[in-house]
Amino acid sequence: MADSNTILFLWQLSFFIFGVTLIVGIFKKSWVFMLISTITFLPIAFYFLLGAKNSFKYIGLTPIILFILTVLFWFLKRKG
Repeated sequence: MADSNTILFLWQLSFFIFGVTLIVGIFKKSWVFMLISTITFLPIAFYFLLGAKNSFKYIGLTPIILFILTVLFWFLKRKG
């Protein structure tokens, strides 16, 4: 079994990359950064969606919103 510190580090790294790419993606309106943000948030979303037994499970739906923003930015870039 993997060391819990390693798993925690990877989870924190995923959250950090998600946050940075989300901020850059929104300011630049870049669909690529938003897609990276969506993908890096998936482990966190699965943790809350499958593991939480309370209202925190709705955090697991965040990638749907991020993917919608990704598609929206892609259409805006393609149109303009």
